[in-house]
Amino acid sequence: MPEVRLCGVDFADLPIGAVAQRLLARPAEAPFAYVVTPNADHLARLQRLPDMPGIYAGALLRLLDSRVVARAARLVGLPVPEVVPGSDLTALLVRQAIAPEEPVTILGMEPAAVAALAARTGLRRIAHHNPPMGFDQDPAAWDRAIRFVEEHPARFIFLAVGSPRQCRLAHAIAQRGRARGTGLCIGASLLFLAGTERRAPVPVQRAGLEWAWRLAQDPRRLARRYLVDSPRVFAMLRAEARARRVAP
Repeated sequence: MPEVRLCGVDFADLPIGAVAQRLLARPAEAPFAYVVTPNADHLARLQRLPDMPGIYAGALLRLLDSRVVARAARLVGLPVPEVVPGSDLTALLVRQAIAPEEPVTILGMEPAAVAALAARTGLRRIAHHNPPMGFDQDPAAWDRAIRFVEEHPARFIFLAVGSPRQCRLAHAIAQRGRARGTGLCIGASLLFLAGTERRAPVPVQRAGLEWAWRLAQDPRRLARRYLVDSPRVFAMLRAEARARRVAP
């Protein structure tokens, strides 16, 4: 599989259609493996969360979910993988590849949002568990989340409990070695399909301004993420470009 290394992560260099084909080719009974979709905020965390590089390295696929990072990398002369937003991949799988009668497992989301998702997509066999707030700090709740995935095998398991929790959870499930299927760390992607959150219009997405759209929708929650934390990735890209220029 072609890969491009950027910010210390080996990203799959595949268009979204090829990514979907690879995931659909995995049998439902295959040992659990997971897909991560780092964006600018996630990449900036790599420097302060020491467990994340190993978690990303253990993923089946690492997909770049940021047109902003891709454009910034090109500007400083770095090679860039294909951009495959997690929300686009989720929409493709749910709308075009998962049959209504196929079982799917969802971790996260409120029950009302899951009901709206089922009504809008036609999915009829959803196994759903919404862990309590702070479950990653509660060993019993953490174990219940892992066991729910193990006890509800599906070709696709959607992990929608926020980053970095969903990636840590996926890694823990894989380490236990009991679950089956493919875990997708997809954040709010299912909320867009359910209609409970509105995604940026396509022209805004293609312009690389989806972050600004989301910031305008929820400035109190997202201001620090987009205005303070995420921009740190630009310094990472500059440093990487300098290191590549001086490397023998």
